[in-house]
Amino acid sequence: MSTVPKAGLRLRFCTDPGEFLAAAGDYLGADPVASTVVTTIAHRLLSQRAEGFPQSDRTWWLVVSDDSGTVVGAGMRTAPYAPYPPFLLPMPDEAAVALAHALHERGEEVLAVNGALPTVDLCAAELTRLGGGRVQVSQHTRLHELGELAWPPPVPGRLVTATEEDVALATHWLAAFMGDADEQAGRPRGASAHQVPDHAEMLRRLQAGRLWFWVDETGKPVHLTGANPPSFGVARLGPVYTPPAQRGRGWASNAVAEVSRRIQAEGARVCLFSDQANPTSNKIYAALGYRPVVDMANLLIVR
Repeated sequence: MSTVPKAGLRLRFCTDPGEFLAAAGDYLGADPVASTVVTTIAHRLLSQRAEGFPQSDRTWWLVVSDDSGTVVGAGMRTAPYAPYPPFLLPMPDEAAVALAHALHERGEEVLAVNGALPTVDLCAAELTRLGGGRVQVSQHTRLHELGELAWPPPVPGRLVTATEEDVALATHWLAAFMGDADEQAGRPRGASAHQVPDHAEMLRRLQAGRLWFWVDETGKPVHLTGANPPSFGVARLGPVYTPPAQRGRGWASNAVAEVSRRIQAEGARVCLFSDQANPTSNKIYAALGYRPVVDMANLLIVR
């Protein structure tokens, strides 16, 4: 862990997710829905580290503390795809600006920043002031938590857990997911940076039983919903994907409702992200009982 003092704040960069969770666990656990992306990835990489999987040299975890030692913010840089955006949780405004200075002084090239508003706005703006360029919004997202589940009109078929035999179809649909989401939101296909899990990672997800198909009355898969294992008592749904030819038939609503019910029955809270530019998905989630928690954004720094 390296510590960078910044005007009444301490920015601590960790390379070990276990060390990060030990330092920031109380802070993360106080608002586990808002922290869901950071905590699920931290626990996933901690497990992979224990299994001997290599970790990228660029990976870091951030703990922001005030003068009293109280943790007031957190973040990470773990994205495995270019431009490797840091992901930031809410933190004081001065901490977001201080982080930009720390990254600049560390010589890190930062061409994108994702996470909670207004933290990412402030950090990205300061990065451009220090290094040039301009900030461009790639995507506005919104995190939702399920309250009381409202069941949609029933449709034919049922939810089934995907298995290792489904690896080819699941991989194909995950590859199509982001491109289709871009088009549905009015963006050029491929505008949102992402990486399709490799074969080994897809097998791990399938073996964990966290991917489900909705199959129609003939047993044909017509929709895919995934979920992360619970972290700090919160499970995050995603991806949620219906192929274009199967849309508008209620598959997604019924699949998301049933997966959500199962997670709540396990004793966990349920959350998910929506693209604010996609009216279809936002309408579906609101009708099921999902309510907004925090607005986030994916920002690009164009130079």
